Amino acid sequence: MKRMKTLLVIVAFLGTILAAQAQRRTVVKVYPKYGTVVTTISSPTIVVHNSNNFYYADGVWYKPRGRKYVVCAAPRGVVVNTLPRGSKVVYVNGRRLYKYRGVWYKRAGRQYVVVTV
Repeated sequence: MKRMKTLLVIVAFLGTILAAQAQRRTVVKVYPKYGTVVTTISSPTIVVHNSNNFYYADGVWYKPRGRKYVVCAAPRGVVVNTLPRGSKVVYVNGRRLYKYRGVWYKRAGRQYVVVTV
């Protein structure tokens, strides 16, 4: 009986330690730098701008290069339907703009246009 109590106390103690460690874990998303070549993109949106195809996924812009994709800067003037999750509202000279990873967006009706600030 004494062994059973000791075993239960040890299991409870280990469970508490594991639960505390699980709460400290932080997920950090790392975005690729411009010029990085990738082979696949998860759930991209194809955006045509000035007769060029661009791929847009998770706030990152890509240009096709053969069967691969190159991370690039957002083309100025391109229109997107939704902003990336995590974009911030910023007021610049009285204008309401949205910023995400160095890319500035301006609302145009129900869509958003990439602008230069």
